[in-house]
Amino acid sequence: MYAAYYGLKENPFNLSPDPRYFFPGHRHQEALNHLVYGVREKKGFILLTGDVGTGKTTVCRSFLAGLDDTTTTALIFNSFLSEMELLETLAQEFGFEVSLNGGEKTRKRYLDALNDFLLRNFIAGRNTVLLIDEAQNLSHGVLEQIRMLSNLETEREKLIQIVLIGQPELRDLLLLPVLRQLNERITVRYHLESLDLNHVRAYIEHRLSVGGGRGRIKFTPFAYRLIHAYSQGVPRRINAICDRCLLIAYARDGFAVDGKTVKDAIKDMGPHYRRPKRRFFKFLD
Repeated sequence: MYAAYYGLKENPFNLSPDPRYFFPGHRHQEALNHLVYGVREKKGFILLTGDVGTGKTTVCRSFLAGLDDTTTTALIFNSFLSEMELLETLAQEFGFEVSLNGGEKTRKRYLDALNDFLLRNFIAGRNTVLLIDEAQNLSHGVLEQIRMLSNLETEREKLIQIVLIGQPELRDLLLLPVLRQLNERITVRYHLESLDLNHVRAYIEHRLSVGGGRGRIKFTPFAYRLIHAYSQGVPRRINAICDRCLLIAYARDGFAVDGKTVKDAIKDMGPHYRRPKRRFFKFLD
């Protein structure tokens, strides 16, 4: 609605995880580098965690966008799966066939078919990567099944690289004694933190630039600080707040986002955006 008014090509604060808007701040870049390193070096398991809205999925999409055609990938979004459903999903996503020969579906048949598929990929010089989002929802049985997948290997390297992506609860889940063997196999880990004030400002400017240039939009220093405080540095919240701020400024025929605009935006968005602590406002005075 407001893009043309501000001289933008598109809405720069869309909530969808668009890899074009990947923010190359040091935290998100480090997260991406961990994924690239783990897969290239065939480490077997890679763990990426972070709070809701910190940008894990955008990092994941940017990682996938940067892979070449020698890598076969599968991305699983639905983590509420049984052990058999996981194997069936792998067959669908990777596109390999399972020969049942008129018999019933068994884990052995699916694992044999997966192993054949991985070996063919290996012989062809291809790497195979499985990414599982919202992995904190996986049951203990499915996580153990995933650990068993890492046993598919040659004498020198893993045939499949598995990236587990999830909220902080996933780290706690992996500390359970029953999952100790899986936890010990994860050698590449990264926890994505929220953005500090300087990176919030850089993040907003980056998205405006990708959206078509800053145009005539101006955020005041106080606006940046309020956005940082109310969003707690979480990119998804920053996007939601900035989108509402630009809409309010547009409705008022303005081109500046100041502190009042941010406060009005927060008021419109509801109580789930926590008010900054009193000492924050004291710091601003």
